[in-house]
Amino acid sequence: MPDSSISLETRILDLPNHGVARLGLLTARKLASGIAANTSGKDLNQVTVEDLLHYLPMRYEDRSKLTRIRDLTDGLEASLELFVKLCQGRPVRGWRSYRQRLYIFEISATDRERSGKDVVVWTFLSGPRAPQIIESYEKKFRRGVRFIAFGKWESDSSRRTYSLKLHKPDEIEVLPGDVERPLPETTEDPAIAAIHVGRRVPIYRRLNDLRPKQLREIIHATLATLPDSSLAETLPNDLIKRQRFISRREAIHQIHFPPEAISLDDYERSRSPAHRRLIFEELFWLALGLSVKRDRRIKEPKGAAFKIDDAIKRRIASVLPFKLTGAQRRVIKEIFRDLRSDAPMNRLLQGDVGSGKTIVAVIAMLVAMENNCQAALMAPTEILAEQHARNIKRILASSPYRIELLNGSLKSGEKKRLREAIAAGEVHAVIGTHALIQESVTFKQLGLAVIDEQHRFGVMQRAELRARGMNTDVLVMTATPIPRSLAMTVYGDLDVSIIDEMPPGRTPIVTKIFADNASDRKEVKQLLHSEIVAGRQVYVVYPLVEESEKLDLRDATRRYEYLRDKVFPKFSVGLIHGRMKPEEKDECMRRFVTGEIQILVSTTVIEVGVDVPNASVMVVEHAERFGLSQLHQLRGRVGRGAQQSYCVLLASDKQTEVARERLGIMEQTNDGFKIAEKDLELRGPGEIMGTRQAGLPEFRVANLVRDLDVLQAARKEADFYLNQADKSAEAQKMIARVRDDARVKLAAVG
Repeated sequence: MPDSSISLETRILDLPNHGVARLGLLTARKLASGIAANTSGKDLNQVTVEDLLHYLPMRYEDRSKLTRIRDLTDGLEASLELFVKLCQGRPVRGWRSYRQRLYIFEISATDRERSGKDVVVWTFLSGPRAPQIIESYEKKFRRGVRFIAFGKWESDSSRRTYSLKLHKPDEIEVLPGDVERPLPETTEDPAIAAIHVGRRVPIYRRLNDLRPKQLREIIHATLATLPDSSLAETLPNDLIKRQRFISRREAIHQIHFPPEAISLDDYERSRSPAHRRLIFEELFWLALGLSVKRDRRIKEPKGAAFKIDDAIKRRIASVLPFKLTGAQRRVIKEIFRDLRSDAPMNRLLQGDVGSGKTIVAVIAMLVAMENNCQAALMAPTEILAEQHARNIKRILASSPYRIELLNGSLKSGEKKRLREAIAAGEVHAVIGTHALIQESVTFKQLGLAVIDEQHRFGVMQRAELRARGMNTDVLVMTATPIPRSLAMTVYGDLDVSIIDEMPPGRTPIVTKIFADNASDRKEVKQLLHSEIVAGRQVYVVYPLVEESEKLDLRDATRRYEYLRDKVFPKFSVGLIHGRMKPEEKDECMRRFVTGEIQILVSTTVIEVGVDVPNASVMVVEHAERFGLSQLHQLRGRVGRGAQQSYCVLLASDKQTEVARERLGIMEQTNDGFKIAEKDLELRGPGEIMGTRQAGLPEFRVANLVRDLDVLQAARKEADFYLNQADKSAEAQKMIARVRDDARVKLAAVG
């Protein structure tokens, strides 16, 4: 009988008390910590049965129809039940990875019927621990061991058989029994062994050292122990009927253990009835929450609507340093409409690097100042704040307005006088870092808050700045292009404006991929030397701060020393990374901005938006390790002057197909929005826009690229219930639920 004390809220650490899959406390801790690592913001003590059941399979195998060796064809993707005949590991002759030997580990195996020539399952291993790992695998895969091997089988002409290349031997699943004993006496429960073969089987990503087979047993036992009452419905009955959904209970069971009647292809594409139900549920509650917040904001009056007449427009035009692009004019019209409205503006301004977002923000700030209100612009770093202050003061030099910079570097006396002037309304526009939202800073009448590179701030910091005014108009800007499908959800409470046109006269950056070999590196060195001799500056970016035993990657610290001492001893080389103190980073960046440093070696800590017009080359080492959007942001550090600029992507020869596709896109286009769409397609939304920074709950089932059609359906249903709020008690209950959800509250901040 199932233990009725178990529910979705039961902690994983408490499961051993209920005898779930003979789960011990040590295994439970490994399980909880692994799930916590995959669930943003959770401690292992908080991980529950619900979190476990939302740890979904990465794929499924149809082991009810296992393939035999005799039926293999070149390129066939299939599961085989095999038995080890021989295994061995050996070094690869004449091949070394970066400072390390390369090894090959092979298993020669046959099926139960010995239906064809023995197949070979193999993988490469490298690193200092490779010999010990191979030794452990040779003990594990002794003769006669029964295992499942799944993947794309290739014809191996040298052996006249078929082979399967794996990323690592851990992908092989060892089964109970061997060639002599199919079901050994040590198996306590034959029913548990039966969930691994003879059916459609879920394959999970490994958690800590818990293998897919163990996870399958734990989840199967948990589902068997969980009472049906614990999987009660969360969606209204009329919605379930309208959308023709299966029940929540069926969805949870079927997503882990697919029934025979449903296409396995639908499962692989996350289009099964179980997937569709759970994806919709996730997106519906988010869409409803954002709709409620948006509706509330629209109905809340701000301090005063701004007046924007012809006289104000003429005064603004008189201080503009150049003619606006069509995209800038379109976006300004959208912002003016918000500023005139009685409802507070909450608008996201997207624009690629160099598209002219700052001048649009200055125009919005001028409208606030022309209406006797103050404006504030908050940037994530002192360097970026100083750059904004310098540029805005230059643009508004002929205006009557006082523009000031407030940051942590000011002396206490200067800070005090500046805060007093801001409180008295003598300062019309303030540019600063998070110092703007400290308790000691007050505004006389803050009318507009502009937040630059908004994803660099926590949601509560953004909320605090907005709270400084009376339902202040808020304009948030980002140079990180975000695909519309992602913006619909991540910024569901914001109106989105896009500057999709670059100012005329900019020279496109030339991007080129180089291999990590001596001849290509010589060509890159010649390019850097010629640019520096011509008086220009260079960035060299690495993915690591210090050398790692686990990753075969060059590191910034050691390469900085190498470039400084061996390659470019006659030039000034600087180093900046995230482990340095803020004042050290700021000093290094200032020296680069002023031209004292000619080559800046860095990790990805290079500040977004920092303008060094003299920098003409961006070199990215191990470019295959970076996402497309990150590479595009790094490329945007150059090409800010009149001269031709270059982005050099140095990539390892050991590239995956996805890495090659990603880097190829960088060569083909400088359009940040095309790159962002491709990045979203390749990596998923979580990697592009961290949910913690965005203030959104993490998607456990949904994917915004794949499930855009489901998102649109969820938004329609959410709007339906929002419009029913005055008539339906059920709609009121649903709205109250999302209104009290702290995660949705954060999502509305912008």
